[in-house]
Amino acid sequence: MKANDTPASGSRGRLAPSPTGALHLGNARTFLIAWLRMRACGGKVILRMEDLDHPKVKPGAATEALEDLRWLGMDWDEGPDVGGPFAPYTQMQCLARYAEALETLRAKGLVYPCVCSRKDVAEGQSAPHGSEDGLFYPGTCRGRFADFDSAAATLHDGRIPAWRFKVGQGSEVAFADGFCGEQRQRVDEAVGDFVIARHAGGAGYMLAVVVDDAAMGITEVVRGDDLLAATPRQLLIYRALGLREPDFVHVPLVVAEDGRRLAKRYGDTRLRALREAGIPPEEVLGVFAWWCGWAQWGEALSLHDILRRHDPAAIPRTPAVLDGKIRKRLFIA
Repeated sequence: MKANDTPASGSRGRLAPSPTGALHLGNARTFLIAWLRMRACGGKVILRMEDLDHPKVKPGAATEALEDLRWLGMDWDEGPDVGGPFAPYTQMQCLARYAEALETLRAKGLVYPCVCSRKDVAEGQSAPHGSEDGLFYPGTCRGRFADFDSAAATLHDGRIPAWRFKVGQGSEVAFADGFCGEQRQRVDEAVGDFVIARHAGGAGYMLAVVVDDAAMGITEVVRGDDLLAATPRQLLIYRALGLREPDFVHVPLVVAEDGRRLAKRYGDTRLRALREAGIPPEEVLGVFAWWCGWAQWGEALSLHDILRRHDPAAIPRTPAVLDGKIRKRLFIA
């Protein structure tokens, strides 16, 4: 990002925690960057609870996420707990939106039911590609079934078909990412037809996130760069539905010293654990600011302090590393 790369006045950004687990340091750092970008330009912060992965949703995790973010000092202008003009702000209450969007795509002939499992796709090719699960889908089920019910009739053991988006030949998507710069991908070559939902009514992440961001007027999406490769697929959905596309800003993740994502094997990095251990939020925010190039090592800062120092251009291009000195500072065993 450039030093003067700030969203326009009137921008709308979002925080989108998922209650499938507790917020950890990596989630919170990304949310902090998203929050700062909106507050720096006088924009609106919208909080949306992404609870579609229902079997994995943990009881109480949604409430805990709100408490964790407020503990750090973050607030929001709209959300499940404060309301707003684009309610509901919880995905499980928005199923009708997704069903309507899916029907629009179906009527245009842009989606089809697919009965292939990930194992089926993996066994059907000799080399992995770059799709959402590391595989290229060649369109095995394209045109195979008359409708969803006929596809479902071929499955057993409780499985239901997925919905795949039909990618046209030569489907190249280009966009300018606010952190990673110019991006370009031939979706038909890199991914092939891709899954947008694993639910009969269209309730799936790839479709839901597009529909929700458009319905809530989101103008900028800040998220981890692990989702950068998925953005061209989402842009195809935006365009197929005739929806306004937001700006995207993909920032580096927080990783362990071995370069892998944070996990329990690297210690308890949950915000709740730090709260319960009595770690002051200023210590955690100081680490975030140091990771982003806004503070010296050892500084403890309030959110107000960081807002004054916020400089998008200073964020390093490499992942933030949770190393031994940070674990020691935050008493992470």
